Amino acid sequence: MDLIINNKDLAFFALGGLGEVGKNMYVLQYQKQIFIIDAGILFPDEHLLGVDYVMQDLTYLIQNEEKIVGLFITHGHEDHIGGIPFLLKKVKIPKIYASGIAVDLIQNKLIEYKDMPPVQIVEYKSHYTYQFKDVELSFIRLNHSIPDSFCLVFKTPYGNFVHTGDFKIDFTPVGPQAEYEKLARLGSEGVLCLTADSTNALVPGFTESEKKIGNSIKDLFKRIHSRIIVATFASNIYRVQQVIEASILTNRKVAVFGRSMEKTIEVGQQVGYIRCPKGTIIEPEDVQSYKPEEITLLCTGSQGENLAALSRIAGGTHKQIKLIPGDTIIFSSSPIPGNQEGVNKTINLLFKNGANVITHSPLTDTHTSGHASQGELKLLQALLKPKYFIPVHGEYRMQRVHADLAIECGLKKENAFILENGDVFCINERGARLAGKVEAGDVYIDGTQIGDISSTIIRERKILSEDGLFALVITIDTNNKTLPLEPQVVSRGFIYMKDSEALTKHLVQMSKEFLIKEINKYKTINLNTLKYNLTDYLTKLIYDETDRKPMVLPIFMVLDTETN
Repeated sequence: MDLIINNKDLAFFALGGLGEVGKNMYVLQYQKQIFIIDAGILFPDEHLLGVDYVMQDLTYLIQNEEKIVGLFITHGHEDHIGGIPFLLKKVKIPKIYASGIAVDLIQNKLIEYKDMPPVQIVEYKSHYTYQFKDVELSFIRLNHSIPDSFCLVFKTPYGNFVHTGDFKIDFTPVGPQAEYEKLARLGSEGVLCLTADSTNALVPGFTESEKKIGNSIKDLFKRIHSRIIVATFASNIYRVQQVIEASILTNRKVAVFGRSMEKTIEVGQQVGYIRCPKGTIIEPEDVQSYKPEEITLLCTGSQGENLAALSRIAGGTHKQIKLIPGDTIIFSSSPIPGNQEGVNKTINLLFKNGANVITHSPLTDTHTSGHASQGELKLLQALLKPKYFIPVHGEYRMQRVHADLAIECGLKKENAFILENGDVFCINERGARLAGKVEAGDVYIDGTQIGDISSTIIRERKILSEDGLFALVITIDTNNKTLPLEPQVVSRGFIYMKDSEALTKHLVQMSKEFLIKEINKYKTINLNTLKYNLTDYLTKLIYDETDRKPMVLPIFMVLDTETN
């Protein structure tokens, strides 16, 4: 379906964040103005071998760069700000609008990248408004697992377009209260369209308060008389502060491990969200100066990441910290879908080394989500009473259930739109419609390179990791159409050649016979054609012999007898 957006259309689409949890980027377009909401990354799962991050296809933004008025950040989590350096390298962004701790996190992130184009960061407050052509932008403070999380309200001639960002309804938050009175007023004024966080749409009831988790962590610390190691999300600043408070309460010093956790502490202290007496946080090398019961280790690795601090501690490869029998490890997090295997592996290693492990359970409240569950999502619908609704930020099943919840609350079924990345939703004076698609695929980042990792390379890496490599080095005399030397075999991860001499000789002999036939078919030898045909032949031959499909790599060494 071709894209059809008129100047009078209020258009909305996602370049990331639909059908997935991560790489959030949403676009609102009106009167030749593009408002970009968030620029996050997605951390790859195990099948994306060697890929550091996944980000959005920016083709539409590149093609319409002159229409962009700014990038508007809802909060400072990586799945909402992690893609900013890569976005700035590809697209000219006039201004970045962010609030509170998100500003510091973005600034620190941009310092880490070389040759970044200059960009103005505008810090907004919850009472600020910004005027654009026929669009007024305002903000509503909400609660989440990181401070300074905001809902964006775009006032247009057709009505209010509301984007929640990530949120939960917490009546006893650790930080500032959400501005529920603004939500109520907005509902009375009227909401044209709501796009809302769907992450916990499958979870019944209400998400537990952060304050309850803080009290639970303090109770745990009081009962533990050994060294405590706490693993949590580095970005969960409220949780980090709770761990520090529990440590102060039980006369423990805190040592921090993991680069992202160190950054969180640094930024959190700068803006005042992490507070503790001087001397509470000690250097990692000073840990040995204290008794185990006087120490808390705060580290990354709650998701079982191989290179994170906790995984290295569990595996015995950490340079500074070795497990002591009797250590207590507290997981103050829940596994992200797809990470359970890595988390279980880490937990098993910890138990094997004599540690006690505490995870979130009905008996030990060590974690709560930062996202609204079904009860809160229904409450939001009741407060705002939107005419149109688009569930965002979640996998398809989450979006589907979220739409059903909205319909239960009185939304007309035909006014719930479940979109995929790239689907364009338009509103004008005649109503709402789907207006086609924009490009919205995945772009892989390997190191600092953007988009140089194609699906073909990912497929090749997967083959190499599973079935290995079979290379055949062939010397060919192109003038005399002969193979003057015996082909040499290189096998990596496929067969152990000393134990497979018969198979190796068979493959070499069959390859020689195939090549002789091929090079005598034509007057002139085309090495590219020869390589392609031999690859295809060997792939089938090896599969017939071994039931495996290694990467087959013929390498031709050309012997030109006329010049010798």
